[in-house]
Amino acid sequence: MSTARPLPSETHAAAPVPLTPIPSALGVEVEGVSKSYRRGQRVLSDVSLHIRAGETFGIIGPNGAGKTTLFGCMLGLVWPDSGTVRVGGLPPDDLEVRRVTGYLPERLTFDRELTARQFLAFHHDLAGRSKQERAQEVEALLTQVGMDKAVWDRDTRKFSRGMLQRLGLAQALIAQPRILFLDEPTLGIDPEGMLHLRALLRDIKVRGVTILINSHDLAQLERVCDRVAFFRAGRVEAVEDLASPSATLTRHALMVRWAGANPLSPERLAAVVQEAGATLLDTAEDSLRISVEDDWGASRVLGALLQAGLPVASAAREEGRLERFFQQQHGARTP
Repeated sequence: MSTARPLPSETHAAAPVPLTPIPSALGVEVEGVSKSYRRGQRVLSDVSLHIRAGETFGIIGPNGAGKTTLFGCMLGLVWPDSGTVRVGGLPPDDLEVRRVTGYLPERLTFDRELTARQFLAFHHDLAGRSKQERAQEVEALLTQVGMDKAVWDRDTRKFSRGMLQRLGLAQALIAQPRILFLDEPTLGIDPEGMLHLRALLRDIKVRGVTILINSHDLAQLERVCDRVAFFRAGRVEAVEDLASPSATLTRHALMVRWAGANPLSPERLAAVVQEAGATLLDTAEDSLRISVEDDWGASRVLGALLQAGLPVASAAREEGRLERFFQQQHGARTP
């Protein structure tokens, strides 16, 4: 969905949208927001969040926690019963905010009789972008989201979910947004698409864009987010700062397996692991578990084990930091 101004008159060429008098980097302030639907169903309860300008902020939680409704409030598509939302100091439905907002919804809706190129050209016009630069910018967007050039002129009714997801992301980026909302952006995306999406989000972040992501894909969020909020029953239960070590979440377990016989004695294994700055948790006939500080720590200990002569066949983290964060928060009230 493009959140730009209405379609220009057919008798006038679309003019570029002028720079808006709002900050170049936008933060989001959510204060005491509550929302109920029919029959008194409470979806959000006194939610307060402070999202810093230029950060990538994730929202996680079980189904029905109110995450999508919160997105609606921050986008100005849903009105809260109480509380306030401000984007760059303005209401989220202010036209100045809408001009610089990009949104990828979870449920995609397309003009399916159009090709990908035609679809983006239409929304490029809706966004008030320059007609003279339309063809070039549309092709740049399709390339940016990793869409194969062979399908640019294919009817979108023949697109897979992953292809539609890429097209939806391109649409969200048309107006060169300063704040970007992504609701389940990895749905239908293949592994190659995941890598491309991560690189794209990092590139967008470098430009100072504020990014908000609602997703169940904890592994992907851990790789791109600065902070993540855990939602349950319409409330913010906790916020995890992924840039700062936590007393309970600093280390993770690495499972290392080897092929054939292990030439190292248990004592030698423990010494190699300790010298690499890690901790040996336990060993089995063909594997061992190691506690490491981070990805660099994992690389160090694997290099040390290989140099010591251990025929390592595979190594994998047992779980990510966000996965443990989710489990801790979700289990806090689970009988």
